[in-house]
Amino acid sequence: MKSAWIVSIVIAALGSPCWADNSVKEAGKEIGQGFRKIGQDTGKAFKEGGKEAGQEFKQFGKETGEAFREGGKQIGPAAKKTGRSVGDWFREVGQSFKKAFAGT
Repeated sequence: MKSAWIVSIVIAALGSPCWADNSVKEAGKEIGQGFRKIGQDTGKAFKEGGKEAGQEFKQFGKETGEAFREGGKQIGPAAKKTGRSVGDWFREVGQSFKKAFAGT
């Protein structure tokens, strides 16, 4: 007899959520909508943050390119001058070997 009461109570407890008032169902829907809204807002925030970060990286890349371009403009003439001086030095060394072997 005790087990019959326990079984009937368990069955009634399992079936009771189906008897919930509309206010409980509505509250559940509102909570679900709230979570959905939070998810959408979070997604929009990440999207906007990603756009801003992308723009910052793009600007950083442009500035870096400009800096390298300016540095190249300054390095180019210096490298050309160094190359010429090295070439002149080799030319002089060649002339001195020529003089040494020519006997003059």
